[in-house]
Amino acid sequence: ETPAEEGFWWRLSRRVSAHRTVAWSVTALLLVACAGFLPQLKSSGVAQSEVFLTKVDSVVGQEVVSAHFPGGSGAPTVIISNADRADAVVDAVRQVEGVSPTVTLVGATEHPDAPPKVVDGRVEINAVLTAAPDSEAAVDTVRRIRDAVHAVPDADALVGGPTAVQLDTQTTAARDRAVIIPLVLVLLFAVLALLLRALVAPLLLIATVVLSFAATLGISALVFNHVFGFPGSDPVVPLFGFVFLVALGVDYNIFLMTRVREESARSGT
Repeated sequence: ETPAEEGFWWRLSRRVSAHRTVAWSVTALLLVACAGFLPQLKSSGVAQSEVFLTKVDSVVGQEVVSAHFPGGSGAPTVIISNADRADAVVDAVRQVEGVSPTVTLVGATEHPDAPPKVVDGRVEINAVLTAAPDSEAAVDTVRRIRDAVHAVPDADALVGGPTAVQLDTQTTAARDRAVIIPLVLVLLFAVLALLLRALVAPLLLIATVVLSFAATLGISALVFNHVFGFPGSDPVVPLFGFVFLVALGVDYNIFLMTRVREESARSGT
């Protein structure tokens, strides 16, 4: 052995090589175990009242307001519909579970007999939810409101407001994950297949980085939930994590396998 081959990493590499089956199987089992906690990752968004990790006056004030008024009093859900179907839309919204009796036409709030404000044949309807507007219960209520108003003939109703934005963000993030993640994997497979001139090896290399990604999010779920006590995370965290972690992982796999091909041409596999 040369002096350079007497260091820690040389000794470790020889030990791993001598027990390679144990090394990769134990590593794989450890990663699978960590990935098993992935379903515990809460990535549906974080309520504004839970952004602060300490007690602040604004959160205390919101709790006081919620104790005496409907939770969504400060941020009503907004429905836009055709003016001639406004009454039918109001009736449909009032029947939805999770909506308080406060469902009003804008312009008719000061007096029941006041005419609503009509713009281009459309009117605005405000619905106050019983749950806090940034809660999952409110999101479920908005889903039901949309189903109810879309069922009103010729209303052409649209549902907006802060809770609707939160719902749309969750829906968009889920759709992006379903489209971008498979697309990235297909492109990575094509690059690795061209580089290695093989089909099985790229699948194995992609599987390693996907498993590493899943294990990372699993560990993150444990740390977020049980160490830091975070209430959740942004809906785009899994997608951003996938893009960055898989991209970095594949980069190193490409570097490593390129050197393996160079050495195997001279020394054999």
